[in-house]
Amino acid sequence: MSERLLVLVRHGQSDWNLKNLFTGWKDPDLTELGVKEATDAGRKLKEQGLQFDVAYTSALTRAQHTLDLILGELGQKGLPTTKDLALNERDYGDLSGLNKDDARKKWGEDQVLIWRRSYDVPPPGGESLKDTLARALPYYVQEILPGVLNGKRTLVAAHGNSLRALIMVLEKLSPEGILKRELATGVPIIYRLNADSTVASKLDLAG
Repeated sequence: MSERLLVLVRHGQSDWNLKNLFTGWKDPDLTELGVKEATDAGRKLKEQGLQFDVAYTSALTRAQHTLDLILGELGQKGLPTTKDLALNERDYGDLSGLNKDDARKKWGEDQVLIWRRSYDVPPPGGESLKDTLARALPYYVQEILPGVLNGKRTLVAAHGNSLRALIMVLEKLSPEGILKRELATGVPIIYRLNADSTVASKLDLAG
């Protein structure tokens, strides 16, 4: 049995991250910095001597572009890849496309903070973190995890909130704990799992 390897990477900086806009399911691409972050992520994984058998990403350009740049650095451009809406970013509904400062002026700082940092309160027309977990977690358990446990070295390039769903399970975090967990753009997190799907080791390649 080969190692049970799972690597998670949040996409590099997007154009709307730079502009301080709520992005959600909108589809901006990476900035110049985001391209560098994704390329650096691939280089760091290469320095670790890692190669992959399969990859997963969302239906959104910024995650797909990140994955493509990583695989380019690894010399694995043709890697079998699955793209799925289940790994999309949280849908911010009516907030999508709005500047975060403008949203605070419209709804008030306290209300916007509740939408951003509560576990189960969705913004108008959008998803709460709990809603995002409800679609991302079953996908992880049914589609991604079985391959990892069978020795498929797996790379997932997705988004801050969809990856939080996976991290919540992997690291056994509470709703309060996952809300506090920040994920930097373009930073790979390397997990090696035990046969029972618990984490044997974790390495964060920040810096």
